[in-house]
Amino acid sequence: MLGVILLTAVVVGLETSSSITSRWGGVLHVLDRIIVSIFVAELLLRLGAHGRRWWEFFLDPWNVFDFVVVAICLLPLQAQFAAVLRLVRVLRVLRLVTALPGLQILVSALLKSIPSMGYVGVLLGLHFYVYAVMGVFLFGSVDGEHFGTLGQALLTLFQVVTLEGWADIMRHQMSAPGALTGPAGAILYFVSFILLGTMIILNLLIGVIMNAMQEAQEEKAQAEAARQGEAVLEQDTELAAIEQELVELTRRLERVRSKARQ
Repeated sequence: MLGVILLTAVVVGLETSSSITSRWGGVLHVLDRIIVSIFVAELLLRLGAHGRRWWEFFLDPWNVFDFVVVAICLLPLQAQFAAVLRLVRVLRVLRLVTALPGLQILVSALLKSIPSMGYVGVLLGLHFYVYAVMGVFLFGSVDGEHFGTLGQALLTLFQVVTLEGWADIMRHQMSAPGALTGPAGAILYFVSFILLGTMIILNLLIGVIMNAMQEAQEEKAQAEAARQGEAVLEQDTELAAIEQELVELTRRLERVRSKARQ
């Protein structure tokens, strides 16, 4: 299945080329049908593996994800929805997440970190807002392109926090005539913003994600241990049943022997 998913990625990538599609479109279409058929067959086999308790298949969120992706691929989309059809084909590549356990742990960690990332995002938003207001008051009169309005200041600070061209913006404020802060004030403004925004707050996001990843790994290990425990329990139950049957057969054999002696 991993090979089929990788083949899906290759086919979808080839379909982005108009020259390749015009020449090999029929072959790519046949490959697309084969891939969808393999996905459907694999999904049916996984459903059938649960037997009469087929609903247990949907208790796993990754199984639900696979089912939704395959179901979307089977939607009867017409030619006017060609863009949507291409998007659906790209979604099949996302099944690579369910094929690799390491990616499952990473995605689970990202999902678990969303609540904590929200608080870090609020802190980062306050940081941006305070510095944007300060930037409008300090540099708005000399650099209206970057700090003329609150929105422009927020956009400029977003560029600065990505460390893309921030030195040019800082030097412009340092050399601007009539600036309220002077060179030293501009340096202090931008350096403090970068240190607080990039070095501290963004590192908090990394820490939250790493913590969530550790929790996801522990949960996966606990789930595997629980599955192994259930398997051992089932084996013990089967052995106990077999032992009980052997005891019953031994009793019957003794009864037969006693009757034969009489």
